[in-house]
Amino acid sequence: MTTLPDEVKTFIVQQLACFDAPSAVVSAVKDEFAVAVTRQAVEAYDPNKVQGQRLSEELKALFAATRERFLADQAAIGVSHRMVRLRRLDRMVNKAEAQGNMSLAANLLEQAARECGDAFTNKRQNEVSGKDGQPLLAGGIAVTFIDGPGKPS
Repeated sequence: MTTLPDEVKTFIVQQLACFDAPSAVVSAVKDEFAVAVTRQAVEAYDPNKVQGQRLSEELKALFAATRERFLADQAAIGVSHRMVRLRRLDRMVNKAEAQGNMSLAANLLEQAARECGDAFTNKRQNEVSGKDGQPLLAGGIAVTFIDGPGKPS
């Protein structure tokens, strides 16, 4: 196999650091750079794999930095935002309805309602405390137990 250009190596290391599967990285490299690589060649750029132990220190450092940034910044991932998820669900619902797949559309609508916080149910939240979290009754409730008909115990 020929030596890969540095930008392809960097791309592979960054994709692996973001937990992409080697097979997904293979297809991404083919789409992005029009370069054919094997899954085994991609695994050689993962320092956590046996084949990646011989990886250069520069690429190991890039892998570690990319993984750390990836784990720390979930805001960079689109689907971590509720509005992005709702927009995607909206597109899927419209497509499912256009194709006549009402069962899928109903499931997607239910998922969208879950994203909004149980908006698809008629549940109500009942407050079980008084104003500002205080007890409902200041003095409590007096309970008298009766042993028999009309006799207090």
